[in-house]
Amino acid sequence: MQTTVHCSFNNLGLSEAILRDIARAGFTEPTPIQAQAIPPGLAGRDVLGCAQTGTGKTAAFVIPMVERLAGKSEGFPRGLILAPTRELAIQIQETITKLGHSRLVYATTVVGGADMNAQIRGLRQRPDIIVATPGRLLDHMWNGTINLMKMQILVLDEADRMLDMGFAPQINQILEALPEERQTLLFSATIPTDVADLARASVKDPVRVTIGRSAAPAERAEQALHHTTREDKTKLLLSLLDADRDSVLVFTRTKHGADRLGRTLGSSGHRVAVIHGNRSLSQRRAALEGFRRGTFRVLVATDIAARGIDVANIGHVVNYDLPNTPEDYIHRIGRTARVKASGRATSFVTADDHVQLRAIEKLLGRSVPLAPGSAPAAHPAHSPRHNGQRDARPGQPSGFRPGRPVHAKSSHRA
Repeated sequence: MQTTVHCSFNNLGLSEAILRDIARAGFTEPTPIQAQAIPPGLAGRDVLGCAQTGTGKTAAFVIPMVERLAGKSEGFPRGLILAPTRELAIQIQETITKLGHSRLVYATTVVGGADMNAQIRGLRQRPDIIVATPGRLLDHMWNGTINLMKMQILVLDEADRMLDMGFAPQINQILEALPEERQTLLFSATIPTDVADLARASVKDPVRVTIGRSAAPAERAEQALHHTTREDKTKLLLSLLDADRDSVLVFTRTKHGADRLGRTLGSSGHRVAVIHGNRSLSQRRAALEGFRRGTFRVLVATDIAARGIDVANIGHVVNYDLPNTPEDYIHRIGRTARVKASGRATSFVTADDHVQLRAIEKLLGRSVPLAPGSAPAAHPAHSPRHNGQRDARPGQPSGFRPGRPVHAKSSHRA
């Protein structure tokens, strides 16, 4: 569905109370995904939204959710938001806190790696909305501390990422435990076959909102690549860090690589933090907060940080390792082009990376330009073949009756 983009939140049928919170949060005018998704969301319609990361999707579902749940507290949660990572879930709750303040709509977060008893205490406060990662939500369901049968609104955020991380079995179980009569809003950066299957299983007669490539952060980020060798990557990164004073988000392919690079940068005098799936929740939150506040200039991350990490004014994203999929390239560099911002994205390319680079350029529809002073690749045709696929891992056993089938690619628990 494509409609004329409204120039103001005042035109979207919102209450004066939430308009005050929107202004207080610093939102001046709706992004395209917000302008097109908020009105049907307010009307109670199911929404299937597709837009790249960094385009304002969180507010696109939080605003109508807050408005629809306001003034109707019944002593139990009526809204559920599923997110792929702990960081994204926490950020969604922060957005609800900002935009639900005047409407007296409150949320609690249920994520892996955090104290279960503290989460139970939060649930006893009778929040209106639960923001959860699928694995920990199932833990609470198994323990009897959460009942989903009163839920009126379901949001599936970053659906493609959740399926990439292997959450299909858990999502099936959660869908089975929800009431059939509900509003569902599904948002995804891409709509591959498995997400389309999930949409058919979860949304009914949805309003489709698709924001075209022109809104993608990839078009706003100044992209460049350096041809280098595996051995020279760190030296090249250090020279880039010495050349300017921007905040820098560096992506590595593996957790071990992130730790090793973080130690090297720290020993070279850089203020650096590291974030990946093996870090505890408190370590990950400290790293993000320190990066957000400028305590750390450099954040080294695996792809767990590629989506949903809302850190303003990141000046430079560096792909120390190219991602396994071209879509993840878009999500990574979107960290430096939030909403209407711009920034720089630099990629290091070795002789082993030509297949991934060709896939990225095919998705972009153009070549990524060489960085100034970078020589063209010497022998790209001789590099080993790589199919760009993640290794599949077995799914986790189901504790509930399986729901509608959605194929899993891998398995992960957040």
